[in-house]
Amino acid sequence: MNIRSFMGDRAFYRRLFTVMLPILTQNLITNFVNLLDNVMVGQVGTEPMSGVAIVNQLLFVFNLCVFGGLAGAGIFTAQFYGKNDSKGVADSFRGKLYIALGVLAAAFVVFAGFGEKLIMQFIHEGQENLDMAATLGYGRDYLRVMLLQLLPFAVMQVYASTLRETGETLLPMKAGIAAVLVNLTGNYILIFGKLGAPALGVVGAAIATVLSRYVECLIVVIWTHTHRRRCPYIQEVYTSLRIPAALAKKIAVMGLPLLVNELLWAGGMTVLNQCYSIRGLEVVSAINISTAVSNLFFCAFISMGNTVAIMVGQLLGAGRLEQAVEEDRKLIAFAVVLCTAVGAVMALLAPAIPQIYNTTDTVKRLAEDLLLVVAFTMPVHGFNNACFFTLRSGGKTLITFVFDSLYVWVLCIPLAFFLSRYTAVPILPMYIAVQLLDLVKVGLGFVLVKRRAWVKNLVKE
Repeated sequence: MNIRSFMGDRAFYRRLFTVMLPILTQNLITNFVNLLDNVMVGQVGTEPMSGVAIVNQLLFVFNLCVFGGLAGAGIFTAQFYGKNDSKGVADSFRGKLYIALGVLAAAFVVFAGFGEKLIMQFIHEGQENLDMAATLGYGRDYLRVMLLQLLPFAVMQVYASTLRETGETLLPMKAGIAAVLVNLTGNYILIFGKLGAPALGVVGAAIATVLSRYVECLIVVIWTHTHRRRCPYIQEVYTSLRIPAALAKKIAVMGLPLLVNELLWAGGMTVLNQCYSIRGLEVVSAINISTAVSNLFFCAFISMGNTVAIMVGQLLGAGRLEQAVEEDRKLIAFAVVLCTAVGAVMALLAPAIPQIYNTTDTVKRLAEDLLLVVAFTMPVHGFNNACFFTLRSGGKTLITFVFDSLYVWVLCIPLAFFLSRYTAVPILPMYIAVQLLDLVKVGLGFVLVKRRAWVKNLVKE
């Protein structure tokens, strides 16, 4: 197989960028404002930044559970759209609503009942004697307000994911831009007390986020219902509460592993960060900075993952199986090249970015080192993520469960747990050791994709 088999023609890249660029733009804007949000809270002090970082790590589990729960139905949405089956899209949309509301109810119970206890698991004394009680207080106050954004976030994801899967990628991007502008403006006014408003610190940051979530949700919902020619499926969504039994069963069979996968993967990331936090609060702050910055660069492989799911899923649903295989190979190759370039830029910027935070020199140096580690592993992340979405587009959700979350719990967490509790290994070597385990997934992903078990039309009569 020569190198040209990994490269597409002009029409292929035109389709790729048509799907990817709006998703990438929305993710970049969202994560850039999240980074500014992070920096603004960081200006208040290290303890407020750590408290907010811990809560956002917990909310990250909810976010991924929503994504994972909707992904199973989303596989059918993309394939129904490829088949031009509007009723099928409406049925899968209805399934998404039920899943989102279920995840939402569970999250309220967990965060309202056990939020403070969960925050306390991340607070440990380090080298610089940071105020642990103050950190807990900031985290608790931030969480109480942030509970109000769970509902609009869940509903917005139902609508936005369906719009993307049916070829409408620009509207979610525009809604995201509006939301981040609201968030950024609200942060400036409410965190620091500008324009006559009180200086609310972390509570102000939470209020701004809640307002932005409602703005984004309303834009997406109102647009969808007022553009029925472009979204014909929406006319049938609320005419019934029923989902065809056969489809409901398929969504459950494919969606449950994805939901459990995202729950376990996000929970695994949270447990990993808890292991790292054993080394002290300054580690929590450094990882918070590294994560906020890394998320901006992760937009590259995240947007490529969504692009793989949409382009390959539509081809599979249309019955063009060989074309799906060929384009998937080219998409994976493009993802690796893109992430290599993005990683190089990230490495160049790593020394400068932590300097904009109002925190200690120890935290800044550690954040820089963590960013360099992430930068050098970006091509690995790009390849693994593209393989994951390839397998998912063909309904291989049980395999993706093994590929993603089982790997975290069987390899990464035991290593981090052992190193953090039973050795004196510093945080940086510990972090590098865990990151290098991703190389195992490269070989596994290559084999699974090459076997072509994912090449299936799931909506064929």
